[in-house]
Amino acid sequence: MVSEHHSDTNAAGQHPREEGPRNHYLAYIISILLTMLAFAVVLYGELDRSFILMFLVGLALIQAVFQLTYWMHMKDKGHLFPIIGIMFGFIIALTAVAMAVWWLWW
Repeated sequence: MVSEHHSDTNAAGQHPREEGPRNHYLAYIISILLTMLAFAVVLYGELDRSFILMFLVGLALIQAVFQLTYWMHMKDKGHLFPIIGIMFGFIIALTAVAMAVWWLWW
């Protein structure tokens, strides 16, 4: 009978990288801080409305990338096809919004 040897090393002889709770705590704290910053900007209210809108859109994009990277583990190997799918969906959505705006202003 042939015994199979399974080890915790990859082809390069390195141990796989483990994510400890420290990374999850850090990601959670950063997510909360981004959300609190968005609330603070809206509550302050004395800023220009267009600045607040653009700032919130920027924070939303940062938060979305951060969530995909850390909570959905898109930074790990083997996630190329989901990343391509998400980018394709983003391009389609951006095109749809641009065409709707163009249609309305034409």
